[in-house]
Amino acid sequence: MTEPQTKVARGAARHLFLVGIDVDSLGGSQRVLHTLAQGFAGRGHTVDLVGIRPSPEPHPFVADPAYRRTTLYRAPAPPARRAASLAERLGPAHLRAARAERAERARARALLARRLAAVPHGVRAHVIAGSPWAVVWLQSVPRDRRITVVGQYHESFLQARATANLQLILQHYPALEKALFLSEADAAEFRRRRLPNAAVMPNPLPFDPLPGPSAPDTRRIGAVGRLEEVKRLDRLLDAFATASAVRPGWELHLFGDGPQEPQLRALAARLGIADRVRFRGSVRDMAAAYRELSVLALTSEREGRPMALAEASAAGVPCVSFDLSGGVRELVADGRTGTLVPHGDTEAFAAALGELMADGALRERYGRAARAHVAPLALPAVLDRWEALFEEIDR
Repeated sequence: MTEPQTKVARGAARHLFLVGIDVDSLGGSQRVLHTLAQGFAGRGHTVDLVGIRPSPEPHPFVADPAYRRTTLYRAPAPPARRAASLAERLGPAHLRAARAERAERARARALLARRLAAVPHGVRAHVIAGSPWAVVWLQSVPRDRRITVVGQYHESFLQARATANLQLILQHYPALEKALFLSEADAAEFRRRRLPNAAVMPNPLPFDPLPGPSAPDTRRIGAVGRLEEVKRLDRLLDAFATASAVRPGWELHLFGDGPQEPQLRALAARLGIADRVRFRGSVRDMAAAYRELSVLALTSEREGRPMALAEASAAGVPCVSFDLSGGVRELVADGRTGTLVPHGDTEAFAAALGELMADGALRERYGRAARAHVAPLALPAVLDRWEALFEEIDR
């Protein structure tokens, strides 16, 4: 992970609390929180990374963290279950479980309240809430008025509109110091819905744009992310089967674990490409993994500003993606750093893959441009934007 070199000026160090519902599962938003926490700490800030619930499968994002890690609840959230009848709701077992949950919630909130109260007077402090649900949870935690709260949203406006997140943001984010979104297009959509404090803060790269040749000729197409239904990797398998039928020697590498793996393996077998699809599982050194690829492919049903596109670009790898959001359009300059395809058009996706598979010079040109395109997302540059935001809030 990049170590930022710039220290904050003497007297300007702050106490920062980065809070998420679950900060340790393997995921893009979790990786961003750890990247920011390490970056802020490297600049001399005191940093607490706070997970409200522990992860059932924690991932070690940072080998030697310079920040303090805290988990408020002692166990992951239990599976959602509604009592089947009034008698069950009033039964002793259900009442005991409800009392235990209330007691655990009170204990968790008191723990965070003590951490916030321990910030010395005279030290400027900010809470960065990583999601709408974290913002809602924080509302019942008492804190000194001098500790401000900034809310982030790591997905797109379209994703928010399809879930409860839109109403949560419109209801709770106006009271925050800032409501931060990943792209100007998304921030503009929220402003149109009268969210007055909407602003833009991109996620940082976990590593600097990598030197060396772009788009290596490995003949490997990659996809990065959990193997779950929303990623629609079935579309990618279909497109790869079509594109690789007349281009021998190419492989598809899927980086990530998830519940869809058995179905995807079966689909690869039905399509006759099982010998060319590699399931790589969870990979710790993603910078090295990107350097194995000639093309990065993204076929999700929805995305905000996916880090896989930014990270592949930083490694000099051109991307082919469905045109899913303003964030995707900001990361992939169509026809210059990669190719954007109409959402859900698998035939067009196969054609875009085929074009890059057939043209090494095009891959190299796109890869060079992609690396330059995402250079402003290097961690020091994004941390500078955060420092400017803190100064604005503190004025």
